[in-house]
Amino acid sequence: MSAEPATPAGNDTEPALAWWSATVPVAMGYVPLGAVFGFLFVQAGGEAWLAVLTSIVVYAGAAQYMMIPMVAAGLPWGAIALATVVVNLRHAFYGLSLLDRWPAQGWSRWYAVFGLTDETYSVLTTLPAHTPTRHWVAITALNQAWWVLGTALGAWLGAQATVTWQGLDFALVALFAVLAVEQWRRRTSAVPMWLALGAYSVAYPLSPVNALVLSIAACVIAAVVWHPREPAHG
Repeated sequence: MSAEPATPAGNDTEPALAWWSATVPVAMGYVPLGAVFGFLFVQAGGEAWLAVLTSIVVYAGAAQYMMIPMVAAGLPWGAIALATVVVNLRHAFYGLSLLDRWPAQGWSRWYAVFGLTDETYSVLTTLPAHTPTRHWVAITALNQAWWVLGTALGAWLGAQATVTWQGLDFALVALFAVLAVEQWRRRTSAVPMWLALGAYSVAYPLSPVNALVLSIAACVIAAVVWHPREPAHG
């Protein structure tokens, strides 16, 4: 009886170090940005523990920053929740492009939906097509952990000291620049990149406030219409 060929354990049980390395660029942006959120939340009168809980339960990035003046103004939670949904509606477009690779069922599927952010999407789309589901979930969870860690640092430590936060907002720009470079290096076609740049270049002069939504919609339509030719074989 011949032995079954050994499965490449390095591929199926990828070391945790690989997950950490995949999320390092995100950490470089999420920790300082999360810290700024935690600091501002406490300065606006919120409790430190509530800032951390918000990053665990809401985990909405820009929408969390939007929450700060709304919470300080005493707006009802229903209005804050509605605004959060509107700001994060773009993630629905991201999810559509991952349907064929999404975890099939169970808590991992729901957590993958919950934890999908701009930066996580960028990392996940650079992974090989047959990456195990647990790797997806681990990377998503690590990205959220960086954000929660930053929030805790900002809420519990930053609020106790005189800290200059000026310039930290550039961390988000730098993060997206790094992720864009990684996407470019792993591309199979340059068309999506140029399409995105072109769509935003057209949308911004038409409506600066809605440029992101318009350009995403244009890219989705283009992806539905455009069918790249399969490479000839033989």
